[in-house]
Amino acid sequence: MAAQFGRRLRRGATTTAVAAAAVAALSASQAPGSPLAGSTAGGDQPAAGTAADGEGAATGNSPYYTDLPPLNTPGKPGTSVNLPVTGTAESGIPASVLAAYKKAEQEVAGTDPACRLPWQLLAAIGKVESGQARGGKVDADGTTFSPILGPALNGQGFALIKDTDGGAYDGDSTHDRAVGPMQFIPQTWATWAQDGNGDGRKDPNNIYDAALAAGRYLCAGTRDLAVAADLDRAVLSYNHSREYLRTVRSWFEFYKRGTHEVPDGTGVLPADRSSGSTLSPSPTPPGGHTAADPSPGTPGPGGKGTGGKGTSGPSPKPTPPAEPKPPTAEPKPPTTGPAPTPTPTPPARFGSLENAGTGPLTATAGEEFAERVGVRARDTLGAPLAGTDVTFTVTGDTDARFAGGKSTVTLSTGADGTVTAPVLTAGERTGTFSVTAVAGTAAPRTLTFTATVTARRADAIARIGDEALTAAAGTAFAGTLEVKATYKGVGVAGTAVTATMITEGETPAVNDKGPYFTDASGAPVRTLGLTTGDDGVLRLPQIHADDTVGTYTLRITTESGATVTVELTVQAPAA
Repeated sequence: MAAQFGRRLRRGATTTAVAAAAVAALSASQAPGSPLAGSTAGGDQPAAGTAADGEGAATGNSPYYTDLPPLNTPGKPGTSVNLPVTGTAESGIPASVLAAYKKAEQEVAGTDPACRLPWQLLAAIGKVESGQARGGKVDADGTTFSPILGPALNGQGFALIKDTDGGAYDGDSTHDRAVGPMQFIPQTWATWAQDGNGDGRKDPNNIYDAALAAGRYLCAGTRDLAVAADLDRAVLSYNHSREYLRTVRSWFEFYKRGTHEVPDGTGVLPADRSSGSTLSPSPTPPGGHTAADPSPGTPGPGGKGTGGKGTSGPSPKPTPPAEPKPPTAEPKPPTTGPAPTPTPTPPARFGSLENAGTGPLTATAGEEFAERVGVRARDTLGAPLAGTDVTFTVTGDTDARFAGGKSTVTLSTGADGTVTAPVLTAGERTGTFSVTAVAGTAAPRTLTFTATVTARRADAIARIGDEALTAAAGTAFAGTLEVKATYKGVGVAGTAVTATMITEGETPAVNDKGPYFTDASGAPVRTLGLTTGDDGVLRLPQIHADDTVGTYTLRITTESGATVTVELTVQAPAA
């Protein structure tokens, strides 16, 4: 670290901001006098009360990047934090990742304004945990191209955390692993999981979901992150390591002095990790391809690799002259023979496909189905299987289609083994059809879902025109009465309509006097069954008046219950 510090110092440090960065670098180098709120005498001793609401560290104290930001600032002190695409490469944050941090800050501010969460703190943690999702290697929805997994927390150099999720998130049914760009262990994710991008899923490998979950975790209890002591406690609750706190603090101050947006996938990856290794992708990433990972860097001097608490120098506690310096690395137990060769874990194999809670698939012609087909893939041991390709196909006599007019689409399951088909839109053809989901190649599994398209049913009926309808007793009403049945403002063809001359009162009945229609034989009738035309318009037959003078009501009702009434007046004949 000393050589690295000297190299960075020669790049220039003349401003107050540069001097502050140098102090941060000295602190990270374990020099005495680190100005951390609530710091203890020991180098990596966790502070009291650092866990969030009684839980352990969110990351399980997994390894993390120990690289520090450069000593030169990304922008002049006091400049905007929304700089254009200029400045140092280290100050660039991938577009989707940056958007996720800022969105999380806004959402937390809306529900917990007293916490005062700054998005730059999320950026600092994301940088240290995963190098901003491996330099921003995420899809359009913010999900990493392959799950980001830490090492198995099996007690061998790391914390011992036995499996808590059945391998649903980390693919390991023996021990837990930290998962995603913010490196949550499954048991913590189960408590703090969020849906940050509104897709109905809570995926630790999605930067929007993970950033919002991290923000809420950091704000646990009554923390005010504008207070240095509360901020330190929040960061230590994420990973119980003073070296971790110093590294996150350094990046936090660096990002506060200025950042800029870079395209996804082009972010700068740090090299040094507290364990001397990088986070690994899943064996079988979604889509059948492997996203490139940063090459392992050389750990700084004194890196311990013990549960994410590795250091890059001696303890910051001043050493009395009369006492020897503490060792810079954990003593290794004596070995009596060659280390056993671990047996590689065979990749999980596809076993079954099941319904993931799909409800009834019904829609009105021309409209979107409210429900979407969802399935879950499992391996041969029954655990959720990520990265499985599932093909959804619309079959049968229908013109219903997925978004974009597609009848077939292939998607991959997420970390929880589930995948949801795109939105399905009904065509004009009514009746039933099928949607099939197929997964697996050697032994394919198929699920079939029945979907139904119903005809449009009028939700309204109205009279066309508003002229008064009158007739002299014993004559026919002049003019034509027209009505139109519509669904959401559009005319509905073939709508069954009943026209009835009714009495007044609380319980109307068919009137036995006043205006009337005629049947095929010319006899008076006061109820007719009719049907609208292609444009939803109905022209009623000729209406006649008997010899009874007065005002009468004609009620017109569709089969779906929409109703309109029309007033008819019978006048005395002229003298």
